[in-house]
Amino acid sequence: MNHVTTAPPPRRLRADAARNQQRIIAAARELFADRGLEVTLDDVAERAGVGVGTVYRRFANKQELILEVFDAMVTELAAAVELALHHPDPWQGLVELFDYSCRHMAINRGFGEVVLEMHDSMDRFTCMKERVRPGMQAVIRRAKESGALQPDIEAGDFFAMVNMVDAVAGFARPVNTEVWQRYMALVLNGVRGDGVPRMISAQPPLTDDEVELAKAAMCNSRKR
Repeated sequence: MNHVTTAPPPRRLRADAARNQQRIIAAARELFADRGLEVTLDDVAERAGVGVGTVYRRFANKQELILEVFDAMVTELAAAVELALHHPDPWQGLVELFDYSCRHMAINRGFGEVVLEMHDSMDRFTCMKERVRPGMQAVIRRAKESGALQPDIEAGDFFAMVNMVDAVAGFARPVNTEVWQRYMALVLNGVRGDGVPRMISAQPPLTDDEVELAKAAMCNSRKR
């Protein structure tokens, strides 16, 4: 007679351990956003207000913490995709999702680095993408079917457009943290259907002085 054995379910963390883990993840997200992936687990422990040993008990190395942060980011993005998919106005749903994605990238210096880091764990990266891709495709398809979005736009274009806006945000970040909103509106105006009113951006373009300062900041960053 064959006996089927099953692995025991993972033990639930004690309440205090669970709180510490959430504090660690929140601290890591803040630090990754501010400083990118150069931070250490010691930095995370200090920001979280816990001992270094507490961090190392929960995460053996920084890669494990990066994966945990990435999972949380993807979960939130998946929720934003669901909201967009069920918005009564297909175009507005797309706009709000695009705004969410661009805003998240613009204020979070480390997100792009986290995504690159995830390529070392391709199976998990692919799994995370597949959580978002079907909903994203549905948001795009719904906007096209309503006539609000140009018919040749695909889900891959959405990610490319977000990265275009993020490139401007990264360039301008040392001098102007909000100007990315102007370029988000320009991009969306470029792909909207003919019957959709143009978006108006309250953000003026970068001044000549801001452009020069941003260029100088970029050069200094490359020299480090």
